[in-house]
Amino acid sequence: MYRDLQQFVAALDGVGELLRVEAEVDATLEAAAIADRVSKMPAPGGASGSARSNDPAFAGLGGPALLFENVAGADFPLLVNGYGSYRRTEMALGCAGGGRWGEGFDAIAGVIGGLVQPQPPRSFGEAIGKARQFAPLLKIGPRRRRGAGACQDVVRTGGDVDLTRLPLLRCWPFDGDVAGIGGGEMYRAGINGGVAGMGHPGMPDEEWEARYRGRYVTFAGIHTIHADDIGERRPSSHNIGMYRVQMLGKDRMAMHWHMHHDGARHWRSWKQRGERMPVAIAFGGESVLPYAATAPLPPGISELLMAGFLNGRGIEMCRGKTVPLWVPANAEIVIEGWVRTDAGGPGWDPEGGEPLGDGAVFEGPFGDHTGFYSLPDRYPVVEVTAVTHRRGAVLPATVVGLPPQEDYYLGKATERLFLPLLKVLVPDVEDYDLPMFGAFHNCAFVKIEKAYPLQARRVMSSIWGAGQMAWTKSIFVVDGETDVHDQRAVMGAAARWCRPLRDVEIVRGPLDILDHASPHLGAGSKIGFDCTPRWDGEQAGGELPDGPRELPGDDELAGYVERVKGVAGVLDACVPESAPGWLVVEVDRGLNEADREGMGRRVLGEVFAVETGFGSAPGLPFVVAVGRGVDIRSRVDGFFHWLANMDPGRDVVRREDGAGALGFDATPKTAGDGRDGEPVRGWPPVVEEDAGTRAKVDRRWAAYGLGGVSS
Repeated sequence: MYRDLQQFVAALDGVGELLRVEAEVDATLEAAAIADRVSKMPAPGGASGSARSNDPAFAGLGGPALLFENVAGADFPLLVNGYGSYRRTEMALGCAGGGRWGEGFDAIAGVIGGLVQPQPPRSFGEAIGKARQFAPLLKIGPRRRRGAGACQDVVRTGGDVDLTRLPLLRCWPFDGDVAGIGGGEMYRAGINGGVAGMGHPGMPDEEWEARYRGRYVTFAGIHTIHADDIGERRPSSHNIGMYRVQMLGKDRMAMHWHMHHDGARHWRSWKQRGERMPVAIAFGGESVLPYAATAPLPPGISELLMAGFLNGRGIEMCRGKTVPLWVPANAEIVIEGWVRTDAGGPGWDPEGGEPLGDGAVFEGPFGDHTGFYSLPDRYPVVEVTAVTHRRGAVLPATVVGLPPQEDYYLGKATERLFLPLLKVLVPDVEDYDLPMFGAFHNCAFVKIEKAYPLQARRVMSSIWGAGQMAWTKSIFVVDGETDVHDQRAVMGAAARWCRPLRDVEIVRGPLDILDHASPHLGAGSKIGFDCTPRWDGEQAGGELPDGPRELPGDDELAGYVERVKGVAGVLDACVPESAPGWLVVEVDRGLNEADREGMGRRVLGEVFAVETGFGSAPGLPFVVAVGRGVDIRSRVDGFFHWLANMDPGRDVVRREDGAGALGFDATPKTAGDGRDGEPVRGWPPVVEEDAGTRAKVDRRWAAYGLGGVSS
C-alpha cells in the first residue's frame, strides 16, 4: 500500500510498470484511445500465482500504466491504467509478492475469512492469538485531522474555479452528445438548452463542443453522507462511491448514480429534507481508496473502514473547505460542491410532456463498462464551490469500455476478497468466477459440492438475494469436478448436463440499471443453468436423463455448421473453442435496422430445423444468435454480446421436440421486437473509436515514446 498517488506512481516507475508520455496529448478522445490499445496488451510484470490460478486465460494482460505529462490545455499530468493489471492492483492493495498480506488477492481473502468465520479459542494461548487477530481492526477507523491536508495546498473558490483546467477524459465519440447518439434520430437537439451554467463564459459554444463536451470524472471517490448525519463529527453514514460525473461547464457537473447505490439513497434523504446535498469528489489518496470505493459493502458499512483495513491504519481525513464533509487529506485533487435536490429522478422521457425541471440535466450518453453507451437520462446538477489540490498533483482517470479495462482487475479483486463473505451468505458455494465476457454484472460461474437434489436451484435463488450479487443476469452452477475458472470447462458442463427444457431457470427480478436489453429500467429477467450431474430425486420437471449429453465429434460438427451457414440471414456460424456444445451464429442485422425486426428469432427457428447429421446423438442444446460484425470465435466477444443484448424473458426461442434446445436472440433490436408484453427500449451502439481518432493515434504512435509497446 502507498500513502498517496505520488508514492504509487513512483513505485510503478521503479518496477517497470509505468510509461511516461512526454508528447502533448489531448484529453478529448486521444488519451483514451492510446490507453484502450495499451490495456489489451501483455502487462510488463508477471502475474502472481494467485492470479494465474484464478484467471489463467487473462492473468498476463493489462499493458503498462501511462502517465501523460503534457495534456493539452490542462494544469496537471494524467495517470491512466494505473490499476490496469493484476500486478499493479496487487501492489496498490499490498498483496504483491512480499507485500503486507502475502501474494495475491487470495491472501487478503484468507485474512477476511478468518475474521468473518472465527473459530472459538480452545485454550488461553489460542485466546491470546485471537486477540492479536482482531486487534488490527481497532485501528482501521478514519484519522481526522484538525488542520488542512496536503490536498488543500492550493484552494480555488468562487470565480477562480475552472474545471476545464483538469485533464478529464472524453473516452468515446458520442460521450455527452445527446443529439448525435443513434445517428441523431433518438433525441432532439436543445433538450438541455435551459440548464444554467453549461459551457464556458470564456469560449464560444463551438469550441466547448469540440474540446470539452462529454468529459467525465471516471476514477474518483464520491464522498457523501446521509442528511440525518449533518453536524456529526464522525458521521457513520460516510459513503465513498465511484460514479461517473459529467463536466457541464466551468463550475457545473452532472451526478450519475444508480438508484440502488448509497449515494443515491443519501441524495433522497436530502431531497426529503428539502436541502441541497454536499458532495466531495476526491482523486487519488491512499492507494487502497479506489478499490474501497468500488467494493460492494453492505449498506451502512463505510468504505473508509474497508480502506483502513486494507491500509493497515485509518485513512487520514481533513475538513472540506466549502462543504461540511471530511475528505481524504492525502488526495491529489478534490472538487467540492452541492448537488441540487429539486431535480426529478431518472426514467424521464423528453417527449412525454413533463418538463426537465429545475436542478436537473439530461446527462449522457456515456460509453460504459458494459461496452455500450448508456443512454442519457435525467440526473441532478452539481454546483461546484471549490477545487483544491496538492502541489504537483496528478489526476487519475480510467477508460471505461469493452473489457479488459482497469475495472476488470478491480472487479477480480472483489471476486476474491468477497468470496469468504459470499460463503457466509450462501454456505453451499465453494468458489466462483466472474468471467470477462459477463462484464461482472452479467454472469457468474459458481462451484458447489453437490450434497442433495436440486441444490443448484437453491444456490441460484440464494445468490439472486445476496447483496449486489442480486443484479447478476446469468448464473452457471457446476459441481466440484469442474474448474470454475475455466470457461471451456464450465460451458462444456452446461452443454453436457443441462437439459434446456428442464434444467434452466428463468426468473424476473432487478437488473443492473445499465442493462439496455432489459424491457424496463433496472428490471427484467435472469437465467440460471444447472450444470451439475442429475441425482435421484430431481425428477421434478421431467424424467431424469441417463447421463451426460453426448457431444458430436469435430467432423460431424463441421458438416452441421456448414449447413447452418446456408440459412438465409446467417453470415457465419461456429462452435467456439471456449464453449463446447454451444452454437454461435452471426446474423445479418445491425443497429437500428427496423426493417429486419424478427430476423434473429426467424434464424433461430430455421437453425433448429437444419439436419444435424449427428446420428443418434441429440442436437446442440444452446444456440446464440448475435448481430453483424461480432467475432463469434473469440473467447469473449460472442458471449459478451449474448448477455448484453438478450433478455431471457423476452428473447428465448424454444425447440420443444426430442431433447429440446434453447435459442437466444442476442441481435440488436428495435421496438417491433417486443414479445409477450415485454417491450424493447432504446438500443445503444457499441463503443468504438471514430476513424479520425484512430488515424491520429496511428500517425502519432512513435511520437508518444512508448518504446517497444506496439500499436
